Order: sequence, then C-alpha cells, then structure tokens
Amino acid sequence: MPTILGANTLSTGYEVANSLRFDKPSDSYLEKTFSSAGNTRIFTFSTWLKGHDTAVHGSTYFFVGNINGSSNIDAFGITATGIQISVNSANSGDLNSTALFKDMSAWYHIVIAVDTTQSTASNRIKVYMNGTQVTAWDTETYPSQNYDFTGINSTEVHNVSYSDSEHNGYLCETVFIDGTQYTADNFGEFNEDTPTIWQPKKVSDLTFGQNGFYLEYKGVSTGQNSNGLGADTSGNDHHFASSGLAAIDQSTDTCTNNFPTINPEYAGLNANESLSEGNLKGLNTGNGENNYVSTIGVSSGKWYFEAKANVAGDNYATIGIVATDSPLQTNGSWLGSTSDSFFYNENGSIGTNGSASTTGLASYTDNDIIGVRVNLDDNELHFYKNGTIITNTALSITADKEYFFGGRVYSNATGWEFNFGSPPYSISSGNSDGNGYGNFEYAVPSGYYALNTKNLAEYG
Repeated sequence: MPTILGANTLSTGYEVANSLRFDKPSDSYLEKTFSSAGNTRIFTFSTWLKGHDTAVHGSTYFFVGNINGSSNIDAFGITATGIQISVNSANSGDLNSTALFKDMSAWYHIVIAVDTTQSTASNRIKVYMNGTQVTAWDTETYPSQNYDFTGINSTEVHNVSYSDSEHNGYLCETVFIDGTQYTADNFGEFNEDTPTIWQPKKVSDLTFGQNGFYLEYKGVSTGQNSNGLGADTSGNDHHFASSGLAAIDQSTDTCTNNFPTINPEYAGLNANESLSEGNLKGLNTGNGENNYVSTIGVSSGKWYFEAKANVAGDNYATIGIVATDSPLQTNGSWLGSTSDSFFYNENGSIGTNGSASTTGLASYTDNDIIGVRVNLDDNELHFYKNGTIITNTALSITADKEYFFGGRVYSNATGWEFNFGSPPYSISSGNSDGNGYGNFEYAVPSGYYALNTKNLAEYG
C-alpha cells in the first residue's frame, strides 16, 4: 500500500489549508438534511482523516446517513478491525477490511465509490485506501443489484462524524459526489518525486451532482452556522450545521502538512488517561503516572512548542523532551527520570535523570503556558513561562538522539494541552514561525520552527 503522509513524508503540489478537529468528549459533528433525495444507487464519498484511535474511543464513523432510523442506518467508518461499510441493519451490505489502520501520526485517504447497478457484486461498492483498492475483506456482503440506499443521499439526516460515535481526530478534503462512481485518482495522485507517496489533488473541477458537497473547512460564514466550519464550497450550497465545534477546531494540521499530536498508543499512558481535542489534550482521571509523547520526533534542527498547564496540586508535573530509547513505559519512570529525558517541573526546577540541575526558577500552575525550545544542532534546551525565558543557561542534552516532545502528570484531574502549532485552546495574540507555520500564544524564538512535515523537509 502506498505511503501515507506520516512524520517523514512530504506532500508537494496541491496544498490543503485547513482541516477540522473533532472531539468525541464534546460530541462534535456536522449535520445536514437534503431537501430532496439524490441518486441513491450511484455516489462517491472521499475524505482524508487522522487520529482515529479506535482502541481508546471505539468505532469511529465519519459519514452516516439516516442517523434517526436505528434499523436502517448507512455508515462509513473505521473500527478496531479496519474499514467498515455498513448498509442498513437489514444486512443489505456489510464490508469489514482485513487491514488495520493504526498509525496515529499519519493522514489516510479513503474513497468509497458506490454503483449498485453493476451486475458484478464486488463492483457495487469499491473502497480505496491511499490510492489502492481494498480487496481483502474479513466480511464481504454487497447490496443487491439496483439497491437503493435508505440513508445516504436520501432526505434523512446526514452526519459528518456520527453524533453517537464521533471521529476523535481530524478530517480534511471531505467530498461527496452524487450520481458518479469515481475512482481514487479523481481525488489524489502519486507524488511526482516520490511515487510511493499518495497526496491530494484539486477536486473543485469535478461534477458534484445534485446533492454533492465539498467541505474544505474554511470557516466561511453561512446561514447554518456563523463559524462556517461546515460550509460547502462546491457551489451547491449544501452547508452543514455544526454541533460541539468552535473556531479553534479549524486546524492547519492537514493532509499536505502534518503536525504531531500525542500518541494514544504510547504505553506510558495509564488506564486513567483521557485524550481529547484531536489527541492534543490529556487529562488524568485518577492518580497514577501518565507520560505524554508526541507522534513525531526530531534528531536535528531547532524546534519550538507550547503547552497549557492544568497541574494545580500536582508536584510531579513536568514538561520537556524524551529520547526514543528512554523507557518511560516502565513503572516509576517519568519524563525527566531517565538520562535521555529532560524536564521543567511545576515547582520551578529543571534537570534530567531524576535530579534537578537548577532549582528556584519560576514555578507554574493552571493556565500558564510553557514554551519549550530545543536546539538539536547544538544540543541545548530552554524553557519559557508565559513568554519569558526562565533558563538563562541552557540544559545540555545528549547528542545524536531522536527526541520527542511531551509532558507528565501524576495527580487526579491534572493534565496538559499541547500546542505543536495547531492549538487546542484559544490563542489571544497569534504568532507563527519564520516560515509562517503554527499559531502560538507567544513569539517563536528567532531561528526556531513549529514541528511539521514542511519544516522537517527543510530543517530536520
């Protein structure tokens, strides 16, 4: 299968500006009811998605028709066992893929192309993942010839991110085509320089059909919702109303420029851990060690990130960096307790290997924003509190390591909100790096950059 847009892959050509961050705990979704039914036998759905952690949040359905119909819901999604296409509960059709899609650092592209008029059953629903047709199915039941979908493209309620089983992650370039069964190459293409990389291409020239829509998540104001996150830019004006979403959920983490999140598969998260806001906000729901580690690491370059503290009463809270070979997953280990992890503690100390090298620095508490700048060319680490540097002398870090960004909490109801350039919390000022990437509360230090695939290609 072609390479997905992960930590070290670069998309070139057509650029996608925005994605939309969905949050299962906030019950976030988009909703639309068409005034009249379109072609219920022939249509195509395409979207890019990231962060679908089915192990933590269960099945995630990114497009659903007839959500109020209970027994005849049509649903497209990803479960713990792979891609799932469900055609009403009367078992008119059901597809479950063999392949699993568990890379939390990566963007995936899914195309579901329907034409029930086809005489060959397997041609009635074609599914493509990253440009390649999926042919390996654990369950493979196709609808009958000339079957009419009762949910999708009907006059029933449609959801992007199902209100009962939301996508806890990101969607971008979400497209619905009414009346045409398109193949994946209408929505994406292989990278000219690296032919194994699948990337998006311009779709605005496609024929969308009567009920077709194109969600770019631009934030264009519509009559449905002032934030415009569900605005249809196909020209059909099939705008979606939003629920549980705000302007801050519009993200620059996209299928052409990938930013890190917190890795929900990391073993340092205990059973009391809750991740939300597209895996950027962590909250401890009980006492116990929780170490947050980013999905993307770096071994060279100069990088900056911020994190908003929710640590009042937790004397064990730390923020910093950790090398790949530091065993934070073991009991008793924490970010800063190993020789290749470095910390700034809530009490105002900094250090490594479980020991403070400097004490008496500024402490921090709830709502303080901690800035972290790491220089892997000179092996130096500095910390900021609310825009003011607190380390006049840099921490010296171990050379020739790949470092990940992260933090740690121990006490109940404490946690961190991480901003690697696409913040999960409101920003009052707005500051980008020298390349124009990222949205930070405080000025990015000169010569330092937000961590994303565009900057990695140039500086990493």
